[in-house]
Amino acid sequence: MKRQTKLTSQEQSPLEQETVQSQAQQQTAREFASVEGLLRHDALRTPVPPAIAHRLQGSISQLPPRRRSLWRRMFGK
Repeated sequence: MKRQTKLTSQEQSPLEQETVQSQAQQQTAREFASVEGLLRHDALRTPVPPAIAHRLQGSISQLPPRRRSLWRRMFGK
């Protein structure tokens, strides 16, 4: 078996130290005022898989067109 040793912070290269620091910064805790805020934050940072986006687009295209509201029909806007 090979013997593995851990490097101390002085023995690590500057690039490795930056990587460790950036990972620590990315894992900072966040507080949200509501569940909706948490979901919005997550949705902005989570990419939709292409297969799901394609299926969703197909489902949306099969929906009937939206009707104009009663007020817009009455006043012609």
